[in-house]
Amino acid sequence: MGERSLAEFVSAVRDSSHLRVEQDFGGGFVRLQVSEAERRQAAQDIKCSEDIVLELLRNSRDAHARSIFIASCKEGTNRLFTVLDDGDGIPAPMHDLVFEPRVTSKLDTSHKDAWGMHGRGMALYSISENATSARVVSSSPELGCSISVVSDVGRLAEKADQSSFPTFTIIDGVVRVRGPRNIVRTVCEFAIEERAQCSVYIGSPVEIACSMYETGKNTLAPIERVFCEDAEALPVTKRLATAGDPKTFADIAESVGLDISERSARRILDGEVIAAAPILERVEIASGDAGSSRKAKKARAQLSNAIRLDRASVEEFKASAKRDFAGIAESHYLEPDVDVAARVVSGRLVVSIPLVPKE
Repeated sequence: MGERSLAEFVSAVRDSSHLRVEQDFGGGFVRLQVSEAERRQAAQDIKCSEDIVLELLRNSRDAHARSIFIASCKEGTNRLFTVLDDGDGIPAPMHDLVFEPRVTSKLDTSHKDAWGMHGRGMALYSISENATSARVVSSSPELGCSISVVSDVGRLAEKADQSSFPTFTIIDGVVRVRGPRNIVRTVCEFAIEERAQCSVYIGSPVEIACSMYETGKNTLAPIERVFCEDAEALPVTKRLATAGDPKTFADIAESVGLDISERSARRILDGEVIAAAPILERVEIASGDAGSSRKAKKARAQLSNAIRLDRASVEEFKASAKRDFAGIAESHYLEPDVDVAARVVSGRLVVSIPLVPKE
């Protein structure tokens, strides 16, 4: 074998193009292998950080999540996301497989939403192909899910202005959104579109940890929190409420994908951190029309009143509130066995407990 033919042989062996082509038609035309076509499509599906957070939100929504928490921060050139929800959850054997192409739990429920087709089994694969890393941190059936993603903004861009909150103006009876299409605007637009299905929170890891701590405190009975022997038996979004000291708090936070210090954990436990509120509570609609303040007020009311809490969650909260009220009733000679009312009014959960003196 001559020197030239040997070089050509080695080159042919090292060339991976044959692994990408199913059929060569000649003249430069080929039919790609399915795997190569999928890889190229994945590269097009995710073009920026904002696309990553949108796909993670859609993934949580399709898992029937009622509450979605997004912790976002930037470290150097890395953008870190951790998305936690109270949805259906993912079985342990599927934690790696969900990042492979065409793997989906939505065999009969793929659908088109405001952002296109969803349910093809390509969203998490597209994220993993474009991000530096993507993994399921913690998830089990019926216990929700936590997914962490790290991306390099030098390779996968994002809007330069990530601090501006979008503005909402009503013009000719139509609500218009303005501002850079950054992460918070993406989250806000999703929260508005899906407001009847779920509530969305976004903030730093510390703010989100505080929100989930408050959520757990408000939905778990005191005895469940104090005497919990295994936090992992609880939903992902409620586990932090079982922590009684900063170290335990920080350890549980890390186990669900939130990297916070013991010092930050102590500040949360001491009530020094303001929890991230549902993003729709931060939305303000201004009037851009002369004399249309009434329209803006109506739009705000419609936006707030469209938020719906599922009956099971409300009943669980009412039962918890009634148990907590029993201590107050005992010390003030009030009837503890009263009907607790709870309803959403203008974007707030209003709780009413009648004060009935003991006979």
